[in-house]
Amino acid sequence: MALLSLPIAAAAQGRPSSAAEFAAGWVGFVDDGIASETMAGGAFRWYPLRHIAIGPEVIYINGDNHSHLMLTGNVTFDVLADRAVTPFIVVGGGLFQTHESFPTGGFTSNEGAFTLGGGVRVSAGDRVTIGFDARIEWETHLRLNGTLGVRLGQ
Repeated sequence: MALLSLPIAAAAQGRPSSAAEFAAGWVGFVDDGIASETMAGGAFRWYPLRHIAIGPEVIYINGDNHSHLMLTGNVTFDVLADRAVTPFIVVGGGLFQTHESFPTGGFTSNEGAFTLGGGVRVSAGDRVTIGFDARIEWETHLRLNGTLGVRLGQ
């Protein structure tokens, strides 16, 4: 039995620690031109494999007389794991909610969402990372943001 657990223990030692990230940035919706809005949110990554992480992400987008909430489950592929500079690709799907405010009341709608893009994280200490990523998402928009992350655990 102990021999069977050795490969699992070895694999666990090769995986990066889970991480929590805060993100803030710009979102540009494609309309009759580009509608610029600000965004903030956070994500959690857990690594079942050395280069692959899974986890939730929540993003709040603030606009004039409306707001959006995006909740996705993401899969992240770290192109180079365990490096000071880690390029990555991310893909995910979930929910995109829009709340419109009118003088006579509000209106909320929900639809499916996806996120697709990539970026880079740089180690800024034993547990801290800073990064940048660019994504295309649904409802069709471009997202550019910076991140501040904290590695959890060992």
